[in-house]
Amino acid sequence: MNRDPGDPRGPAAPEPPARPAVHAASGTRLGASHPRQEGPADLRLVPPALAAWATAALALDAPTRRVTGFVIVCLATAAALLLGRRRRGPGRTPAPSAGRLPASPAQGSRAFAGRPWARASVTAVLLAAAAAAVVAGLHGADVRRGPVPALARQYATVTAEVELTSDPRPARPRMRGGRMPPPSVLIHAEVRRVERAGGGTAAVTTRAPVLLLVSAGTQQPGLAESTSGGERRASVDPTRHSPWLGLLPSTRLRVTARLTPPLTGGDRIAAVLRIQDRAAFEVVAQPSGPQRLAGRLRAGLREATDDLPADARALLPGLVVGDTSRITPELDEAFKATDLAHTLAVSGSNLTILLALLVGPPGLARYAERRGLAPRLGLTLRGTALIGAVLTLGFVVLCRPDPSVLRAAACGAVALLALATGRRRSLLPALATAVLLLVLYDPWLSRSYGFLLSVLATGALLTLAPRWSAALRRRRVPAPLAEALAAAAAAQALCAPVVAVLSSRVSLVAVPCNLLAEAAIAPATVLGFMALATAPVAMPVAKVLAWCASWPTGWLAKVARTGAAQPGGGVDWPGSWTGALLLGLVTVAAVLAGRWLLTRPWLCALCGALLLLVIVQPPPLTRVITGWPPPGWRFAMCDVGQGDATVLAAGRGTGVVVDAGPDATLVDRCLRTLGITRIPLVVLTHFHADHVAGLRGVLRGRAVGAIATTGYEEPAQQAGFVRKEASDRGIPLIRAVAGEERRTGELTWQVLWPPPPPAPDPEGPNDASVTLLVRSGGLRMLLLGDLEPPAQQRLLHSPAGARLADVDVLKVAHHGSAYQNPELLRVAAPRVALISCGADNPYGHPSPATVAALRAQGAVVLRTDRDGALAVTGEGAGLRVARG
Repeated sequence: MNRDPGDPRGPAAPEPPARPAVHAASGTRLGASHPRQEGPADLRLVPPALAAWATAALALDAPTRRVTGFVIVCLATAAALLLGRRRRGPGRTPAPSAGRLPASPAQGSRAFAGRPWARASVTAVLLAAAAAAVVAGLHGADVRRGPVPALARQYATVTAEVELTSDPRPARPRMRGGRMPPPSVLIHAEVRRVERAGGGTAAVTTRAPVLLLVSAGTQQPGLAESTSGGERRASVDPTRHSPWLGLLPSTRLRVTARLTPPLTGGDRIAAVLRIQDRAAFEVVAQPSGPQRLAGRLRAGLREATDDLPADARALLPGLVVGDTSRITPELDEAFKATDLAHTLAVSGSNLTILLALLVGPPGLARYAERRGLAPRLGLTLRGTALIGAVLTLGFVVLCRPDPSVLRAAACGAVALLALATGRRRSLLPALATAVLLLVLYDPWLSRSYGFLLSVLATGALLTLAPRWSAALRRRRVPAPLAEALAAAAAAQALCAPVVAVLSSRVSLVAVPCNLLAEAAIAPATVLGFMALATAPVAMPVAKVLAWCASWPTGWLAKVARTGAAQPGGGVDWPGSWTGALLLGLVTVAAVLAGRWLLTRPWLCALCGALLLLVIVQPPPLTRVITGWPPPGWRFAMCDVGQGDATVLAAGRGTGVVVDAGPDATLVDRCLRTLGITRIPLVVLTHFHADHVAGLRGVLRGRAVGAIATTGYEEPAQQAGFVRKEASDRGIPLIRAVAGEERRTGELTWQVLWPPPPPAPDPEGPNDASVTLLVRSGGLRMLLLGDLEPPAQQRLLHSPAGARLADVDVLKVAHHGSAYQNPELLRVAAPRVALISCGADNPYGHPSPATVAALRAQGAVVLRTDRDGALAVTGEGAGLRVARG
């Protein structure tokens, strides 16, 4: 609008250029959009969201009086700010004080424009913090008060009525010594009624969150057979067919169990309800209709994947609906080592893929989100938002309300609301709103690492990724590659410090692995959801769709396994917040250095090649630089922690492996470093987990002739595991008995123990250990497994006892424990004694008395916990031991 030049208000400001009409104002049913229609990022909700997040995390276990005082102070301060603004009035400017010149109109307008915004922001932060403190204080008080925590402190046996709030899942306990803890099932639930078992007290109505720990105890049922891929597969998991695994969320049960306090404080559970698997439960109320439907859909997807290869059968349900019950610990570790675990925790990416089919690619949402199925179906904006809301609700019910799922659903809901109302400013307000609403809905999310990682990853994609992508495109990087690289690098940069706190490790292969996996996630997810939707009505079609999805899913597993197998794929890092801060500083320095390197292509290529060599560490190059493994090595002891894994050289790239250690990744890495690609025989001395749990790492990518084991198949769970692995790969399984001799190349060995039937049963698995006397050229080596003193004495007085004298190398029994037969050590009189044990192990291995006894006889004693991997070279006077 134009004004007369004589107008006292002065000339009018030039009118801004007209922008194209959008949504309803456009005059078209489907609306219109334009790249310039969006304004700058709206950050007004970020401070209140962060304030609510921090306040909730602190207030959950704070005393009630302190929370009350904090809320009063926040409300009083907010009220004072609001009253001060009202008293001043929205259109007033303060009068100039005496002796001070009046401010210019420009200065006055700037001050007037800034102060109300700051006052409103501070008020919003205070109100959000007060609301979060109230909600968190109430949630925290619910956990600490009531009859359930009191009964848990008394370790009382109770009869409780509980409502399940999560899907049952098999626990993945860590190995303790040579045995795996009993398998168990974990379920989150809420206690609704509780009374002491046996009566005597009235039932109390309550609402306390608990964790059900259903233990299978020591029972070892027969191996259950299941058909998969045309083959008979044995299950060694006693919880596999547990009736508890068939329960659905919202089911109400009545159980009798023992209440115990949680192991750590500050958790969202009031107690742990420990139940024996054989204990019967009574179903008080069936699950809700939506949960029954979701359960049928999830079960249908599992059935549709039954005939797929092992990795796809395990990964596809996890990738689609977060069902990770079939994922093996080894595959799970591979995904964690490559920072691909987020693909198994259903998150915003899954919902984004579904919504992208409806409204178009998310990268184009701020320009034209009308490129999906919605415009082709003739849907209006509000209709599109309504269908998107139904999809989001179904997604939450189907995938369960985990932190990442809730965050994704809340972001999607806010974005859909913006779509329906035509207010499409930015996705950052949607993220901030989601955080604020979720923290107020469930303040325990404020302490969830999964929620933190989800928000950081989303924030990185909304803030850093677009800028980094634009910078790469300016340097002539193709747009698709630039966007994918920027997204992976941005998410890794913000999430890596938190991951380092959780794992005490920084992955160097995370970005390339995420880039390689990115292309497989979308097709696998879409095909998986299609299989899930069609399974209840057309199972053959669902199986075909699942088979199609198995190809990208198999690629995802291959990427994870390959990345985790690289010897330089990760570096140890301090697992503390100080370490996280240090990693953040390193990341900033790396980003700045990267910007400088991008202007120098040749130098950038050189740095990339050096990083690739550090990660891959080719054995020839590694041998030149580090001297490991030494030329002509005869015997190697891998550093696998608290366990045993040794290798006998049998030619170029060939070795006989004795025991597999407790960790598949560590033993695989050791064998790769040694250059072992062919294994004529794997000897498993006995079935304790610290000797057999890493078997998959030994078999991974290598030609294996046979597996020899002891005849005493205890513990049964680990023995079944070995049988299953051998059967799945078609590897013959044989028994080693005293008296047999074998040869491969210049390597010969004789089995000294255990004796063949009808020898009496050993006292335990350790005394059934396969004991070998090995010759490699002129070198004599004695490998005792985990023999205890009674078996050592019987071996010494057996017909093979005469062959034990004056060995060159002794693999000390049972990790150098104090339980050794002194006479056997005196007869063997080794020149070198090697002990495999883990640093800071809880058993005190090796025993100082055992080490002193060996040294008193003139033996050189080396141990993996201090010296790392060990390799024996030479013979006679040239006998040497190299450290890895």
